[in-house]
Amino acid sequence: MCKEIGKRKAMLSQPMAGQTDEEIIATREKAVKALEEMGFEVVNTLFTDEWYDKENMEKRGVVQIPLCFLAKSLENMSLCHAAYFCKGWDTARGCRLEHEAAKAYGVQIIYET
Repeated sequence: MCKEIGKRKAMLSQPMAGQTDEEIIATREKAVKALEEMGFEVVNTLFTDEWYDKENMEKRGVVQIPLCFLAKSLENMSLCHAAYFCKGWDTARGCRLEHEAAKAYGVQIIYET
């Protein structure tokens, strides 16, 4: 652990399309547990507050909602030492882009086993 910057942080990259809320939560809980066992603090990348609901995003003029979520996720990646990629990441457009960013910027990559 780096004493000067505190606890190491990690984010989750998780495919969500076609999954139920219950499946998303179960995968997320498993990933958070794994990261915490590795000593990481998990940075939130599940944006569920009303700022990110479809209606409010459209009111703000957001045209490409998935791109807005990706942008916020990449912003949160800037706070992280690592990115944890849940199974199926390689079939999800946003996860693949997050993976490329992690590689390009030297963020430690961890894969769900």
